[in-house]
Amino acid sequence: MMEIVYQDADICVVVKPARVLSTDEPGGVPDLVREALSEPQADVRTVHRLDRVVGGLMVLARNAATASELSRQIREDIFDKEYLAVVHGMPEADSGRFCDLLFRDKARKMTMVVSQEGKGVLPASLRYQVLNRSNGMSRVRIQLETGRTHQIRVQFASRGMPLVGERKYSQIGDGCEIALWSCKIGFFHPKTGEWVQFSKEPPPVYPWNAV
Repeated sequence: MMEIVYQDADICVVVKPARVLSTDEPGGVPDLVREALSEPQADVRTVHRLDRVVGGLMVLARNAATASELSRQIREDIFDKEYLAVVHGMPEADSGRFCDLLFRDKARKMTMVVSQEGKGVLPASLRYQVLNRSNGMSRVRIQLETGRTHQIRVQFASRGMPLVGERKYSQIGDGCEIALWSCKIGFFHPKTGEWVQFSKEPPPVYPWNAV
């Protein structure tokens, strides 16, 4: 069952479970939202995505005008997104900024850090803050400055700090879901113009309860 944090006539804020697709297809987030609303024909539109393996907060639009406005805010970097992650190892600094050039290999469905600009290469940046260190792991809060595919996962893995539970960019077998969670989103409400913000902590399971 999809957990709905907030809803009105224009938006629906939900907690996406891990392993659920963000897109509108059978079993995807919009489909589950319609089921939770008991409105099989409801207009529910994805305006931003989380990787399939990632859980946490998402906002969906409930009409075309709202979808257009939220998409504009995302495109113009007005939309605020913060994540929590648990990584192997410990960043040298308690806070900092990662800046890289990323290339998306569509054939392999993987993103990689590259050293030179070129076709398909895009800049990527994020800010992080270490919240806790324990058991050889670090719990970090991350604010994205760009929104590249697999960006957080690749930028930390490329520095020898893969996310716990990472299977695509790590050789460590953790035996748990990836420790990456959309913990906060903020945006201007498309109808009222008021700044709204929603927060949600990750579930109290490993590795979240170990760091």
